[in-house]
Parts: sequence; structure tokens; C-alpha cells
Amino acid sequence: MRTIGYNILTGAFTFGFLATVAVTPAHADPVAYETDPSHTDILFLVSHFGYSNSFGSFGDFDIDLAFDQETPENSTLSVVVRPVSVDTTVPKLDEHLRSPDFFGVEAHPEATFVSTGIEITGEKTGIVTGDLTLLGVTKPVTLDVTFNKAAPHPINKRPAVGFSATGTITRTDFGMDTYAPAVGDEVKLIIEYEGFEAGT
Repeated sequence: MRTIGYNILTGAFTFGFLATVAVTPAHADPVAYETDPSHTDILFLVSHFGYSNSFGSFGDFDIDLAFDQETPENSTLSVVVRPVSVDTTVPKLDEHLRSPDFFGVEAHPEATFVSTGIEITGEKTGIVTGDLTLLGVTKPVTLDVTFNKAAPHPINKRPAVGFSATGTITRTDFGMDTYAPAVGDEVKLIIEYEGFEAGT
């Protein structure tokens, strides 16, 4: 009788455990996101002889984001920027920035950033470290990132995420030394990102 009772209890426990395993989702992999170009911006800010700070932006870029909301350290980010798309709203300045004095777009049509590590610093903040390649030179760069939101988009209902990021690079480290340091050697990067879950 005791053996029968034991077998019944063991069988019930085993069935319950297997049922729990069946309905408990496995650890999720990072989710790929497609950039919303209408609400994603890559900008830079640089001192102009100390009188003011000049803004510029890039209109042609690709961002590949795989975001793990449960374990953000598992996320990955890669960015390709085509400097020929530089836009300061001053056409003559843009032409100069495309020249070998600055971005040298004919010899170096792309600048890239590839993440190498992520450190969580707060409930919605982190530091993304990665390798920036500019003018054929690769240097480590860090971005301070704020996770803004993850929720279905109110218009199209697709799962969406949003981030804000800032960072600073020293342009002469990459060989871009024209007018430095009179025109700022330190360049501030400002990135605003929105993306939709791929395949939705």
C-alpha cells in the first residue's frame, strides 16, 4: 500500500514537473530590430573656434541591433555610417567636410562601430563599448546609453524600442587633424534610435 502511494505521488510530481517545463519559456535570445529611419538620428557637435558649437548629421546609415531586454549584456550593436551624407545645412561646408581634409569620402566611404561589451549602470542606463573605424583607423569608443522604452507602437502596434546615446571622440586620434584644435578636437556624438522588432 505504501509502495502504491509512493508511486502515485512520484508520478504526480514527475508529471507536474514535466508540465512546468513544457509551459516555461526557454531563455530568450536577443531580438533583432529594424531601424525606423524617420525617428533615428546620428548627430555630431563640435566647437567652432570657441565661438559656438556647430551641429551636423548623417542621413545614410545602417544600424543592426539585437536587444535582450532580460539580459542587456547579451545585446549587440553594429553601425555603418556613410559620411558622404554629412549635412550641416551649409552646402559649402558639407563639400569641405567630404574632402580629404576631413572625412575623405572617396577613399573612406564608410565609418563603422561594432560593440564589444555592455555594462549596466542603472535601471535604464548602460555603457556600450565598441570599436570605431574612421579614416581607416580603429579605436575603442564608449557610448552612454539610456533605454527609453519598449512597448507596442501606438500607431502600427508593432513591438518597438527606443534608446538615446551620447559619446565623445578625439578626431585627431583618427588622423582628422585639419584646423585642430582651433576647430574642436573633441567631437560629441548624439544618437537617437527607434526600431521595430524584425518580422512583425
